[in-house]
This record gives sequence, structure tokens and C-alpha cells, in this order.
Amino acid sequence: MSAYETIYTIVRQIPRGQVATYGQIADLANLPGRARFVGYALFRVAPDSDIPWHRVINAKGEISESPVRYGSDHLQRVLLEEEGIQFNPQGKINLRQYRWKVESL
Repeated sequence: MSAYETIYTIVRQIPRGQVATYGQIADLANLPGRARFVGYALFRVAPDSDIPWHRVINAKGEISESPVRYGSDHLQRVLLEEEGIQFNPQGKINLRQYRWKVESL
């Protein structure tokens, strides 16, 4: 299995209403310190994919915005809010409340 496929398999396991960080996914994929690589892998996913890419955020509890995503940053927030995830006025998610607590993979 390629590194991208491993990342996608892990991301598919994030439950609805929870989020994971890029670094958390990198660690679970045995790619410690490769959070940006996870970001690149998820950037390649189509917005309507079966991979819940929108559930992966940065370690600050924020959506990592990018000018080259052509609006999917806004879509990411909408999808997370539809799952019941709340953002504070500064646009952050409370990771203590919403972070995926992995039992086992």
C-alpha cells in the first residue's frame, strides 16, 4: 500500500463529528514529522470523495487555508459545522472536545 493509500485508509476511519490533525494522521501512518505530506495527500482528494478530508485540520485547531483550493476552505468549515463541530469566534475548533481519540487501527 502506498503512503497516500495508507493516509486515506486512516482518514476514512475518523468518525463523523470528530477531527484529527495532520500530524496525528502522519503519526498513525508511521510518517512521524510528515504533517505536510498528509496535507499534500489530502489536497489531491476531490471535494466529493468518499474520503472525509474535511475532518483533518491543523494542530492549532484551524482549517489550513490555501488560495489554490478555490473555495474548499469554506466548504471544509461548512461540512464540519454540518457534523456538529463548533468554531469559536476566532475560527478555531476545541481539540480537547472534538479530537479523534484513536482506540486502535
